[in-house]
Amino acid sequence: MDQGNTNIPPTTGANSSQIPVAVSAAHLASAVLLFPTFLVGVVGNGLYLWVLGLKMRRTVTTLWFLHLVSSSLLFTLLIPFFIVSLLMDFHWVFGMAMCKLLNTCISVGMFTSVFLLTLISLDRYTLTHHPIWSRHNRTLPRAGKLVIGVWLASFGLSTPYLAFRETRVLEGGRIICINNYALSGDWNGVETQELGRQVHLAVFIVRFLLSFLLPFCTIAVCYFHVGLKMKEKKLVWAGKPFKVMVAAIVSFFLGWLPYHLYHGLKLSNKEVPESVMGAFLVIYTFTSCFNACFTPILYLFVGEKFWQVFRTSLLTLVKAAFADDLGSSASESSGRHGSEVENTKQLMA
Repeated sequence: MDQGNTNIPPTTGANSSQIPVAVSAAHLASAVLLFPTFLVGVVGNGLYLWVLGLKMRRTVTTLWFLHLVSSSLLFTLLIPFFIVSLLMDFHWVFGMAMCKLLNTCISVGMFTSVFLLTLISLDRYTLTHHPIWSRHNRTLPRAGKLVIGVWLASFGLSTPYLAFRETRVLEGGRIICINNYALSGDWNGVETQELGRQVHLAVFIVRFLLSFLLPFCTIAVCYFHVGLKMKEKKLVWAGKPFKVMVAAIVSFFLGWLPYHLYHGLKLSNKEVPESVMGAFLVIYTFTSCFNACFTPILYLFVGEKFWQVFRTSLLTLVKAAFADDLGSSASESSGRHGSEVENTKQLMA
């Protein structure tokens, strides 16, 4: 999404004068793909956030993932607004304030996720190549400052959308939520459109460099060197860590490349067929949301201790619920619960 993109796609031009009754196939397909992504993303990221925040001992690694899952959950919780917008063919019904706020939050979530993934790859590189330095400098307070810096940088890069994003009422009462890069009420002026195009191009270049090209190169280079170190030390080259590293690089590339290709095509002077833009809309909407929702799950899959704590924590809840439903005595329920909690503490030790 265009940092929460609800820009008018090629199939719904700015000259549309009526609120559409029928939804295009591209928009409907995007909405259908987004709905299960939203459900699974909320449940999955919510459970991960619960385990990471409340059930596991706070370390540098768990701090990275705690905030990564938080940014992914923020992104995921905003998906229903864009499902509604897609089903209404981008007719915006949530007002000016929500137009600005939602798109800014989407941008913050995207930048934060990308920056944290880059930090995680750099962290793994330093752990394998500079273990002594990491032992003395890799501390929770410093990691906390880096995380705060990530959130502040993401918010700073997203604040322009508080100014650019506006609602525009077209003839016939149709309302659209779009970027007004020229910050002018003269939407059709030649000078205004040229200024808007130049600002849009600058924003696109900054966004492409900071949220895709540089992070992707950093992640790829870090994991390449981590892989070489694993091979040098004759660690398990074809095991789970290597598969997760490859999956992380591929998912990042495939997840965000269609997003940037779509917006690059929109800036192109060449006429792109509506069918092509519609297909790109479906692809990038699904891949960007899928990547944001499920990347934390991919990364956490490598942590065996996480899964042990996760299973134990869920078992605790289930047993406690069944004990209450069956009318078990308070002492028995308390004893079982205490046993599971003690097991969890032992796993975290």
